Amino acid sequence: MLLENRVAIVTGGAKGMGRAICERFAKEGARVTIADVDVAAAEEAKRAIEDAGGQALAVKCDVSKSDQVKAMVEATVTAFGKLDILVNNAGGVIGKQGQPTNLNALTEEDWDRVVDINLKGIFLCSREAVPHMKANGYGKIINFSSLGAISPPDAIPHYHAAKSGVVGLTYDMAAELGPHNIYVNAIMPGPFRTPFFDEVVVSKSQEEIDAFFAGMGKVSPLGRMGEPEEMAGPVLFLASDMSSFVTGAILPVSGGLPLSPTS
Repeated sequence: MLLENRVAIVTGGAKGMGRAICERFAKEGARVTIADVDVAAAEEAKRAIEDAGGQALAVKCDVSKSDQVKAMVEATVTAFGKLDILVNNAGGVIGKQGQPTNLNALTEEDWDRVVDINLKGIFLCSREAVPHMKANGYGKIINFSSLGAISPPDAIPHYHAAKSGVVGLTYDMAAELGPHNIYVNAIMPGPFRTPFFDEVVVSKSQEEIDAFFAGMGKVSPLGRMGEPEEMAGPVLFLASDMSSFVTGAILPVSGGLPLSPTS
């Protein structure tokens, strides 16, 4: 029970890696807030955790909206009494998940929306969470960047710029909050088989979908894509006392990618 008596928020916690993290946290003893724009999926994840003997709260939250973020944190503290762990997992490329684009094709609206979700959302959630962590003299914040921040597989400039910003924000927060016993680290996922790609494969047959993911997986030294459950362990390490002298770290969880800093 590595997280016994801990309280955690996981944004984007209803599906994919977020749900796997919520379920693992609950199994390790944490009470978990599942924050997501898809409240029906969040409620489903909550039921699954409760059926397994855990405690969870489902909250609808768009992390780019400060009022919704504030309400999410307040609901967590009201329900569970405190806040120890924040996993800033929510993100994505709205409307064209994972599909290449370029500077000429991007609109200002597209840029703002993607940067707001992937970068501003981390700022807003952390800003609301940190006072509670300072009051308790303890906190763990895990931000989600992307391998595309340092090694873009395609041109998705607004997404990759935001994820690069997450790296810089993580370093800054770690330096600022370390004296308060608040740890701030980041995960840099590589290719994972998650709902991120739903819109890419929506019109494909199952055979085409399997071939698509197999092709993506071949670029990693492990020769496959990651599964959502394989993200839960690395995040658990950063959220627990196993990482008691780790802050300001950027951890690739990427099947071995990139092979070198310049690849």
